[in-house]
Amino acid sequence: MKKLFLSSSFKDVANLFPVFASTDLIGKTVTFIPTAALHEKMNFYVQSGKKALEKMGLIVDELEISTAKQSEIIRKLQNNDFIYISGGNTFFLLQELQRVGADAIIIKQIKLGKIYIGESAGSIILSPNIEYVKDMDDYKMATDLNTFHALNVIDFYPLPHKNSFPFQKTVEKIISKYEETFVLTPITNSQVILINDNDIRISQ
Repeated sequence: MKKLFLSSSFKDVANLFPVFASTDLIGKTVTFIPTAALHEKMNFYVQSGKKALEKMGLIVDELEISTAKQSEIIRKLQNNDFIYISGGNTFFLLQELQRVGADAIIIKQIKLGKIYIGESAGSIILSPNIEYVKDMDDYKMATDLNTFHALNVIDFYPLPHKNSFPFQKTVEKIISKYEETFVLTPITNSQVILINDNDIRISQ
């Protein structure tokens, strides 16, 4: 059973997570992957996400995919209670997940029922293909990326930061370009896509 919590800005919807998780969070562990933000000038959301998780009583176990050893990647993704992927550059994120094989591990853990939390790039990465966010993220930052095919855990395309500065025009441009091709699901910074297996809804 899939349990996915897909946001634009986690700190703005963190209050919805305890109910969604429907379990006692205190002392539970979360694998926190900040890789997408590694080369971003604006990355305040990484610390905001961590603080929001810690405020709930969760133990944040950071995993920098781009530098971690294979054994550490496998251990943390398999053993911790939740998986969280932060925002940043979606193309660089996909490149690194594929390079170390973390994409396959994450897909397997989701299928086993582990709760996955995505923020912006971390939400987009679950779609079938990430080419649609070329206008939002610089794909040239992923020089070794050979394909835009992503984790394909969901059959639609999350589009974060609707009506949210500074992405308003970018989101509208993506909608205009792809709305007839892909099933786009735009969300604002104060919304989250909640997925319980085949039950998909967007918070208001």
